[in-house]
Amino acid sequence: MSGHSKWSTIKRQKEANDAKRGALFTKLGNQIAVAARSGTDPATNSALAMIIDKAKKSGMPLSNIERSVQRSADKSATQVEEAMYEGYGPGGVAVLVEVATDNKNRTLPEVRTAFSRSGGNMAEPGSVAFQFSRKGVVRVKGGGDELELAAIDAGAEEIFEEEETGETVIQTAPGDLAKVRDALKEADYEVVDAELTYEPNSTIEISDAETARKIIKMMDALDELDDVAATHTNFEMADSLNLDQ
Repeated sequence: MSGHSKWSTIKRQKEANDAKRGALFTKLGNQIAVAARSGTDPATNSALAMIIDKAKKSGMPLSNIERSVQRSADKSATQVEEAMYEGYGPGGVAVLVEVATDNKNRTLPEVRTAFSRSGGNMAEPGSVAFQFSRKGVVRVKGGGDELELAAIDAGAEEIFEEEETGETVIQTAPGDLAKVRDALKEADYEVVDAELTYEPNSTIEISDAETARKIIKMMDALDELDDVAATHTNFEMADSLNLDQ
């Protein structure tokens, strides 16, 4: 069974409270431009459809979305590239950083600095990624046995209920993400989010408050970079941990 790091839960709560819209729209625009390379019609490009749906829920204006889609076809525009950076943080936690950037010479030093200032360090390609598996993740409002059975029937691999958000997290094989999401929508469940992500194969429990603060500081620094599309880590805070003390 793969691990389920709650960093994604913490990050979602922070985004809801602290999101800087300009920076958020820049990130989403870059991800839309990358996804649109495989086709500019959301009806036939499920990856594009999902990121556009996320952008709309975040309040991104339709005009911004349309410009981002067309950017992929504009040969005169600076093209956005995808890259993956790997590293380790305080406590030896593993970190993957997905970026969508039009200038890797700018992005790489920014990512390296975010790691080093919080006691982390970047690693060689492939030395961290093997600790994660590519998964589809669908978040649905609510929980219960009926939802779990519907998710299993649709093709879910693993299911977690999060008390903090009141959501059910459903993991799928990457190729089944759109199918599971659509099946749950058709069954009248409220799909909060659906995306491809990297889930840790196992998690590292952090029980020391100071180490946890350093990890969160590092992850925040990475997430605040405009070119960073997503971050993934394998740390899990111990239930007894109190960061307020």
